[in-house]
Amino acid sequence: MPSKETVQRQRAFGGALGVLVLAFGLTYHFFPEIFHVSPEEVANPPSPVAGGFSRPAPVRAANVPPSPQEEINAGPPLTLAPTAVIAARLKRTNAPLPEQLTADPPPVRALIERAGKAFLAGQVAGDKNSAAALYEEAIKLKPDSRAAVQGLDQVRTHLIAEVTQDIAIGDSQSAAALLDQLKAIPNTANDVAPLEASMKTLVTVRPMLAKAAGLLQQGKADQPDGNDALDLYRQVLQLDPENAVADQGILQVQHVVLDRALAAVAQNDFAGAEAAITEAQAIRADSPQLQDVRSQVDNIRQQRATGVLAQARSALDAGNIALAKQLAGQAQAISPQLAGIAEFEEQLTNARLYANYKPGQVFTDHFVDMNGQSPTMLVVPTGDFMMGAPDNESGRADNQMPQHQVTLSKGYALSQTDVTVAQFREFVRASGYKPESITAGGASVYDERTGVMRDDASANWQDDYAGHTAASNLPVVNISWNDANAYVQWLSQRTGKKYRLPSEAEFEYALRAGSTTRYWWGSGTPKSKVENLTGSFDRSPSGRRWSHAFQGYNDGYWGPAPVMSFAPNAFGLFDMDGNVSEWMTDCWHDNYVRAPVDGSAWVNPGCSVHVVRGGSWGSSPEQANSAYRQGADASIRSGRVGFRILREL
Repeated sequence: MPSKETVQRQRAFGGALGVLVLAFGLTYHFFPEIFHVSPEEVANPPSPVAGGFSRPAPVRAANVPPSPQEEINAGPPLTLAPTAVIAARLKRTNAPLPEQLTADPPPVRALIERAGKAFLAGQVAGDKNSAAALYEEAIKLKPDSRAAVQGLDQVRTHLIAEVTQDIAIGDSQSAAALLDQLKAIPNTANDVAPLEASMKTLVTVRPMLAKAAGLLQQGKADQPDGNDALDLYRQVLQLDPENAVADQGILQVQHVVLDRALAAVAQNDFAGAEAAITEAQAIRADSPQLQDVRSQVDNIRQQRATGVLAQARSALDAGNIALAKQLAGQAQAISPQLAGIAEFEEQLTNARLYANYKPGQVFTDHFVDMNGQSPTMLVVPTGDFMMGAPDNESGRADNQMPQHQVTLSKGYALSQTDVTVAQFREFVRASGYKPESITAGGASVYDERTGVMRDDASANWQDDYAGHTAASNLPVVNISWNDANAYVQWLSQRTGKKYRLPSEAEFEYALRAGSTTRYWWGSGTPKSKVENLTGSFDRSPSGRRWSHAFQGYNDGYWGPAPVMSFAPNAFGLFDMDGNVSEWMTDCWHDNYVRAPVDGSAWVNPGCSVHVVRGGSWGSSPEQANSAYRQGADASIRSGRVGFRILREL
């Protein structure tokens, strides 16, 4: 039988596994609260009393019963605690103490005192000078010595604790030696039987543990299935649920899997890292190392995604939309919930569809070669609509049919108002252009005496609807399609941007602004002053009335009003269906058969008749219909027709 010193040497050199368990034991010893152990019990092991040992009662306030949680957590993991604590925690029935009739004689007291000192010195059993042998000798001399019986029972409990601990850590040699010492003590058969059963289990699981350790060293922690360390450790725990080595082996396997997660992150393989973390969670869901690695991966993921998103912003600022989109996709793949990704996606969409503007945004373009700027432009959102009049709409004209869907997939900007006299004057002065009302002479203006439009050879673009000098904030009239087209070409040269007249599809889409009714404000007479229209309550300077007008409506103007005098439509555009009608890019076609469905202008090379859209101050209710359209020769100048400009984005 090996001596206690031999057993201790074996434990000291038990290998890496023993060191691991020892670390846990030290943690338990110095921080017992972690394992729900009362510090008093660790700090105060059993002390000799009258030659024997008794366990000190834990300190508790008077009349305070233990809480249910304290009772649930009353015992530490026996495999990790010091032997004294394990012995105190073992659930066993102490040997009954005899009824002592007389005091212990001096020889017996001397043996008990020697036994207590041997116990404290670590000589528990195994030779004639051990605590067990001395207590047994004292009992032989005086069988009713309560101190001797209690001391021998303390030795028995201590041996059971040491055997239990050795079995748990896989030290079968030491456990067998201690078990032989336990068997030598009288009345220990009931204690020995379960320990021998545990020894048999240990004999079974030791080769499994050794094989699992070998597989770990070979890199077969959790793969391949059926021949990996994880599978063996799980089998051991099925046989021995309290096996500390297998339990720590499970954590080692999880550590290997978590290392794979960190390695994947280092390679920017966040999908692989997530898969490894999921696998690690299936191994041990509540381990601190799992939570630590998950936190590390989340932090790295957030940092990487934020960095890639910053690169995407730089690419977008540089105008490289394709690269910005690619980088944004990478950032979202790294961290789907990344803060700011939704906002950037909107910016990316705006960049792709609206040249970095936003729908509804108002802006101006400054001239690049002189002082000045464009009219105020408003970004129109992309979308689709049904162009033309529906079949069930009364009074529809053939040239408004067939109704068809048009999709505008690219954003554009329209001037918020019609081009004003002041804006057109700036063009004429800066460019030296001579409008056709000057070169060809005259325009069609309103005659107050007769109440109809008439040709006036002296009227020009600087005059209003009646041939009088126009205020600067009125929409410019008495200009031809050629004049309007010359203005947008000049504006393109001055700003470096693409300006043109709108197509009639672009105009009708912006006019309707999402509405499907006859007018953008509804189906009949407006309830408020929304446009400069023909109202039954309108009066000319001489008191004339409209013979056919919106009943009960009065906007206060006979002739054009200063721009922005009325409410904007849902897109934020003013005077879209009143004030003055507007020139379009399109050539005139009698209907929409074979018309473009992408919003582009329908142009035939060399055409001389162009489309005019939108109602004016003198249009009947039928002519203010959102679907209404008419054709006019490109040279026509009228006091009812102006123009609005479009800027491509």
